[in-house]
Amino acid sequence: MPPDEQERMMSDQYADILIEYGGDESIFEQFPDSAVKIINFLYAVVHIPVELFTLDFFEKWGYSIIPNCFGIISHSSIESTGIPRIRRISNYSLRGQGVLIGVIDTGIDYLNPVFQNADNTTRIVSIWDQTISSDKSPKNFEYGTEYTKEDINLALKSEQPFNIVPSMDENGHGTMVAGIAAGNEVPESNFYGIATDSELVVVKLKQAKSYLREFFLIPEGTVCYSEVDILFGLYYLLEAANELKRPLVICIAVGSSKGGHDGRGILCDVLSQIASRPGIGVVVAAGNEGNERRHYYGSIDQRRGSDAVEIMVGNNEKGMILELWGESPNIYSVDIISPSGEYVPRVPVSLSDVTEISFIFERTKIYLLNELVETQTGDQVFLFRFVEPSPGIWRINVFEKGDLNRGFHMWLPMDKFISDDTFFIDPDIYTTVLALGNTFVPITVTAYNDIDESLYLFASRGYTRTNAIKPDLAAPGVNVIGPAPGNGFVAYTGTSVAAAHTAGVTAMILEWANTSKAIPNISTIELKKLLLRGARRKTDVEYPNREWGYGILDIYNVFNALRTEFFQ
Repeated sequence: MPPDEQERMMSDQYADILIEYGGDESIFEQFPDSAVKIINFLYAVVHIPVELFTLDFFEKWGYSIIPNCFGIISHSSIESTGIPRIRRISNYSLRGQGVLIGVIDTGIDYLNPVFQNADNTTRIVSIWDQTISSDKSPKNFEYGTEYTKEDINLALKSEQPFNIVPSMDENGHGTMVAGIAAGNEVPESNFYGIATDSELVVVKLKQAKSYLREFFLIPEGTVCYSEVDILFGLYYLLEAANELKRPLVICIAVGSSKGGHDGRGILCDVLSQIASRPGIGVVVAAGNEGNERRHYYGSIDQRRGSDAVEIMVGNNEKGMILELWGESPNIYSVDIISPSGEYVPRVPVSLSDVTEISFIFERTKIYLLNELVETQTGDQVFLFRFVEPSPGIWRINVFEKGDLNRGFHMWLPMDKFISDDTFFIDPDIYTTVLALGNTFVPITVTAYNDIDESLYLFASRGYTRTNAIKPDLAAPGVNVIGPAPGNGFVAYTGTSVAAAHTAGVTAMILEWANTSKAIPNISTIELKKLLLRGARRKTDVEYPNREWGYGILDIYNVFNALRTEFFQ
């Protein structure tokens, strides 16, 4: 690699773009003064000088070239999952022994005793901190710093641990996810981690570069991660598992409302490939967007020939992204009416185009990016960039051309990427599962309250845009005690909590599969089937459904179903 590769990965002077090269490396010749990092036989990251990253790139290369931005999804449960019940059975005292749990998130508080063995040594195999530049970057990953188990144990013995391992979790989200999935039990604090014998591999994501935050108009100070860094984090976890020859559970508790919400796209594609590998379990949080009024589904009124979408924009909204996905084979077009009544005539449709829209009575500028055939999905997509949108009600009239009344979807950014005062006037609570929760192969988990067995109010609902069944199941995710930085414990709520819980249970099943040899080469595909077969279902509810998927996570029922099937 060139000597400045770490600089290109870390510096705001370089933009990271995603290229589907399909093995044809000659395509990279179109990017002079750039560096290339191959992801796999289909995809690559190209680092270009940031001044070359313009809207012209969209017209030439399409929607998928721009990495998506991801945010964190969340801010006694083990009884309801059947864990104590299964552990009381001889030979089923499963605690994830021999299994790695990989967490790609905000980092980890490695000093917390819940991540230590009885002899005060660490249960963390390694931490890749992408935010710290050094000459100790991981093999095959040319940025950040890797801290090994030996490094962490030295730090735990030191009076100045951060002089040895300076990696911290300033947010606490990653510590919570890792703790619920694999932390030691602390009964006096009412905390019970799930896979207490598993070891952890942690990726602390660096914040997305300035060019990407500016393009997507992400508010200052918001936690925001690039699709590129998540991709590299996934392969880092795989390499750690391969080196140790251990099964691996990957827990993803970050999400994005960008994309077609159909499980397609570069990161979704890679995640499904990884989830299909033997010895790998992938668990993803569904998201907390169900009642946030950020999704709209429209069907064209054939008498009027259009559907009017109304969006309330709050007073403090400095900028926002809006996406419209039309259902092929129909063709869609739009016109726009501002809060003051200014009218923008119908924008012409083209294969790939960028239109800049200005207003006379308002400071707002809209950059409308239109791609008729998006490369990953084949569907039409509009990406609206509202810069300084005027407060009040914006109306977008959507027109549909074709002999099939297919309809369309629109999404505003996820929580923290947009003001709470900006929303659709007539929203739809369904099709709100975030990426990567729409990815087909991984296990997508929603949250419920195990006290009264009610669905978490803000949990994202399915199905996907193509009507694939998501979420897959529900796990405890309301007021669940988890570790916080500083050795304390607090109650957490959200689908991140439910995903962490399910990741721990998945590690238990992987331990059983690995030691019993009952299901050789088990992957996420088989793991999901086991969990769905064992899911607890209410007698008065039809399954699968948009809220609960196939039911409530119950590991006892997983093994009871196997016993009933094979030993009756």
